[in-house]
Amino acid sequence: MKVRVLHAIPNFGPGGAERLLVNLLEQFDRERFEVAAVSLYPETGTILEREIREKKINVYYLNKHKGPDPRMVPQLWHIFRDFRPDVVHTHRYVLRYTLLPAYLCRIPVQVHTVHSIAQKEVDRVGKIIHWFAFRFAGVVPVSICREVAMTVRRIYGQNMETPVIYNGIPTVRFSVYSNCQSENDDIVFLHIGRFSQPKNHKLLIEAFKLAVKECPKMRLWLVGDGELRPAIQNLVAEKGLSRYVSFLGIRADVAELLGQGDVFVLPSNWEGVPLTILEAMAAGKPVVATSVGGVPELVESGVTGILVPPGDVASLANAFLKLANDPKLRQSMGKEGQKKARECFDIAFIAREYESLYLKLLRERKRA
Repeated sequence: MKVRVLHAIPNFGPGGAERLLVNLLEQFDRERFEVAAVSLYPETGTILEREIREKKINVYYLNKHKGPDPRMVPQLWHIFRDFRPDVVHTHRYVLRYTLLPAYLCRIPVQVHTVHSIAQKEVDRVGKIIHWFAFRFAGVVPVSICREVAMTVRRIYGQNMETPVIYNGIPTVRFSVYSNCQSENDDIVFLHIGRFSQPKNHKLLIEAFKLAVKECPKMRLWLVGDGELRPAIQNLVAEKGLSRYVSFLGIRADVAELLGQGDVFVLPSNWEGVPLTILEAMAAGKPVVATSVGGVPELVESGVTGILVPPGDVASLANAFLKLANDPKLRQSMGKEGQKKARECFDIAFIAREYESLYLKLLRERKRA
């Protein structure tokens, strides 16, 4: 009999947790597992939702309102009764809605992936619910890197057991474009991420301003959207960078864009394990990033990219210039990063790790 696994997530917007889940749902072994997902919010026509339809992935869409919505509890109860999962696997803040119906439906195993450092993952209410769920309700928190695991123990208890399973990507999808380059002499730095405080676009623009003075053939492509985009567009104009910086919006052709770029950059204030870094590595691109969260567990500074302290404009600008002026270094770092992505972060390998965890926990619950 197949193991039935139901994933629950707020929505299928453009975030990393959402992309990871779609990749996982496609990769699970369908001979041993029956998998589905539930989105608290209704469909809005996102790129990932279109991909879900094309791949015929089974997803239940609910009608959540913005903000707290207790109606989700009975709706989830009905879905649990319908799908009868052996495992409920939650993402982001959804655990506050699944905990009671999972208990009432006697779900054998509950797993929750902590997608960011624990102090930033959920709000205060969420932390209280997660503390109770992890310590008393048998929910197993999975950390996406060692740094996140440390924060889970710091927030929820030093004796907290939290398996580490890194994020993964379909590496082949990105490596096929690794030899595509821009057709001119421009050196393209590519950033992919939501225009929000954690991504620190302001620091990126300030560092790029310093670097482009010394290397005018540098270009910066910004992929994504978000509440801070207008402010960053104004900042680019104020600094006279409009001819050097391109705002590309939300794109479905990220793999192709990475292939056309020369360097990937991510100067975040905090992170978990960014899929964009893994995608850039798989595409054979060197990475310039701040040394935050799980990033140092992905990028080996001096080997697959350059890590700089968070908030350090001068160090970030110097890293830009070092790679802009050394094509051989870009090439060697890109090759090493691509090798590491294939060996450590392919989504098929990550899916097998989650499958093994589900089976292990189910065996333990049966013996209990």
